[in-house]
Amino acid sequence: MEHALIFIVLACLFGFFMAWGVGANDVANAMGTSVGSKAVTIKQAFIIAAVFEFAGAFLAGGEVTKTIRKGMIDPQVLAGSPELVVYGMLASLLAAGIWLMVASRAGWPVSTTHSIVGAIVGFAAVGIGMEAVQWGKIGTIVMSWVISPALAGIIAYWLFVSVQRFILDTPNPLVSAKRYVPIYIFLVGFVIAMVTMTKGLKHIGLKLSAFENYAIAALIGFAVMVIGILLIRRLRFDPAADSDFHFANVERVFSVLMIFTACAMAFAHGSNDVANAVGPLAAVVGIAETGMVAADSMMPGWILLLGGAGIVVGLVTYGHKVIATVGTGITELTPSRGFAATLGAATTVVVASGTGLPISTTHTLVGGVLGVGLARGIAALNLNVVRTIFLSWIVTLPAGAILAILFFFMLKGIFS
Repeated sequence: MEHALIFIVLACLFGFFMAWGVGANDVANAMGTSVGSKAVTIKQAFIIAAVFEFAGAFLAGGEVTKTIRKGMIDPQVLAGSPELVVYGMLASLLAAGIWLMVASRAGWPVSTTHSIVGAIVGFAAVGIGMEAVQWGKIGTIVMSWVISPALAGIIAYWLFVSVQRFILDTPNPLVSAKRYVPIYIFLVGFVIAMVTMTKGLKHIGLKLSAFENYAIAALIGFAVMVIGILLIRRLRFDPAADSDFHFANVERVFSVLMIFTACAMAFAHGSNDVANAVGPLAAVVGIAETGMVAADSMMPGWILLLGGAGIVVGLVTYGHKVIATVGTGITELTPSRGFAATLGAATTVVVASGTGLPISTTHTLVGGVLGVGLARGIAALNLNVVRTIFLSWIVTLPAGAILAILFFFMLKGIFS
């Protein structure tokens, strides 16, 4: 294919830019609850995200990438014109990256998944033809955008209700917290280990039976729980602190738990959302090298590395604005509320990653925060912020599509 090297270089640049946008906007969401509830400082959040986002992207990022890469456009329709797919995927990366930069500047937690899906659908429908888009697949993805915040909200709501029942509403909340928080820590370890075992390590070639997966995940959950218990034992409690805020010491126990849920959320996010940046990049590299539109192409390790690196750079350089919106804008968060929101969202993302659905981490996390807010009554929510967030979600799809169509025809004009 002529210009193959130029296409690969452009794909790497645009893919890195898009991953930067994922870091600036989406990772900030994933870390917003931890920072907003003051369980971790912004510096600690950056370190946690850097390590676990990268691990999630590299170890478990292969599954969803397939949906973004080949699930939305029909390879049969494009067999005769592979260069159109190259222009389209490059245009999509650039369009989504620019929209994420705009949204991050304004502090809107928009969806990177929406941005890239809107962009791909836009260029395919206008640049190639309506028949090129696999509308059935798009329908499933759109449904997941409604289902994921609802599911995360429900899980977070019931998690927080369980916290209220077993810990906050007991005669001695601190004793109850020391008893029950380790069980929640076990849950976090188990859920994340489970997704890594069943999905993430597939492309490394580990073949384990269902029983082995459960056993190893339970062992990891248990090990994480032991670490959590040791950390809780090291805490120093100040009885005087409870006079200002009745649950000050209990929330300190939950701060330990929030560190684990922050790691879990970062891992879950890396595994699901690296696909947005590297899916189209892998498609371009595959076509440039072979000259053909393949239904399935291998995901080289270096592409996942590039995506993981871009995400981390985006978070560190530009993530603080969206962290503020999610962490403090929607509802007042404490570590116990933040924990329920984050675990609810992480569980939903993990299930979606497992089924290959590119859901929006943003939507699940905002759904989780809303669920926790609702557990305390509608007055606990800042409805103005919620309205702005919903509007920014609606604008994201057409914004991605329109920009991608413009860039598609520009690239087509330059190279053909």
